[in-house]
Amino acid sequence: MTTIASTPQFALTDDQREVRAMVREFADRRIAPHAAEWDRGHTFDRSLYAELAELGLMGVCVPVELGGAGMDFLSYVLAVEELSRADAGVGVTLAVHTSASTLPILHWGTEEQQAEWVPPLARGERIGAFALTESGSGSDAGAMRSTALEGDDGSFRISGTKQWITNGGHAGSFITFARSEPGTTDASGVSCFLVAGDAPGLSVGRVEEKMGLNSSNTVDMVYDGVAVTARDLLGDRAKGFRIAMQTLDGGRITIAAQALGIAQAAFDLAAAYAAERHTFGKAIGSHQGVAFKLADMSVEIEAARALTYRAAALKLAGQPHTVEGAQAKLFASGVARRVTGEAIQVLGGYGYSKEFPAERYYRDAKITEIYEGTSEIQRLVIARKLLGLDVR
Repeated sequence: MTTIASTPQFALTDDQREVRAMVREFADRRIAPHAAEWDRGHTFDRSLYAELAELGLMGVCVPVELGGAGMDFLSYVLAVEELSRADAGVGVTLAVHTSASTLPILHWGTEEQQAEWVPPLARGERIGAFALTESGSGSDAGAMRSTALEGDDGSFRISGTKQWITNGGHAGSFITFARSEPGTTDASGVSCFLVAGDAPGLSVGRVEEKMGLNSSNTVDMVYDGVAVTARDLLGDRAKGFRIAMQTLDGGRITIAAQALGIAQAAFDLAAAYAAERHTFGKAIGSHQGVAFKLADMSVEIEAARALTYRAAALKLAGQPHTVEGAQAKLFASGVARRVTGEAIQVLGGYGYSKEFPAERYYRDAKITEIYEGTSEIQRLVIARKLLGLDVR
């Protein structure tokens, strides 16, 4: 049986607490008042990108010399949590831009690639996207059918369609995965490429109509012979699947943070309502049936927070965090679904009405059990690790 890595201490530093307070104030002032409107309109104010950049959040984990804020990974997780507490769609916009689009370039990119691609992302001049999933390869990502055919001059032409691409309609750069090795049908033939959003042959296909996260843009992306050079290859050729999986290891921690923010928002709403709403001569929170719900909700949220911060601390310390990230996402996403459902129950009929945000929290929460690896995939990752088997 494989031993799980010991957990470093993750008590927040003064700097991390300041980041959390800054993002919370911004989210309460600039995002929360508009969240219902953005949800109804399936959009949000594009100028928010610039404002997030001014706070350093578009380049939160990027070194200062590359135009970023130079903050640590746990500070970034705190930012995603607070943004998601106000609007989960904004939270996932930042999460994908950072975890899935910027950090891979910092980790696997050459100095030239970092200098070219990272500063515009850090300044919010470009939004990042991650193009891995296809209609026939979701959990089985290695079964993708997109191809990157090599020409005589060493360049490649990417063809195929990617699905469920967060930020795709706004993105200026795409981390793109395609099969570069003819004759392969599994993960061994996949390479990773950097593709500009304005590249000829790249276009937005279908815009998804989703159950929740309506302020987050989700689209199909069509690659019709998109030309890239060997300089645009990220990491080693035919090793792209490893980049995808390691990227998801960190991304799962931020989705756990997103779920945590949603759950916290739902709990705050339910607790406030339980203190104000009176039945039978007293606040409904005084009734055991409601009080016990609130107690259980708070315990689950704090447990999810501990798992999420633990995984973030491991990543920050440079320690293995595959299983811990999977545990955090699995538990936090389940907590988000349960807590948002209980919040609706506490509010009763008002919880089912769009007059209150409880129903939006409920709709937003469900996706956290699906993307960046379903809950079933998280259980598979955890079980294989515990049994000493290959996590992949």
